[in-house]
Amino acid sequence: MNHLMSYLPFLIPVAVIELALAVMALVHVLRHNTYRFGNRIFWVIVVLVLEIIGPILYFTIGRGDE
Repeated sequence: MNHLMSYLPFLIPVAVIELALAVMALVHVLRHNTYRFGNRIFWVIVVLVLEIIGPILYFTIGRGDE
């Protein structure tokens, strides 16, 4: 338990960043219809299942031109 408490100052910001990225990516996926690669269902699954990597993948290779 002591080890967890020592990592807590690092884990809280990482969890907040991951949650914010996932919410932003999910909102963007649901509001837009064009993607460079894949479709809406694919990107929702990627964003939700791959946690921190999924939103980063969406914003780098999946988001279509506005």
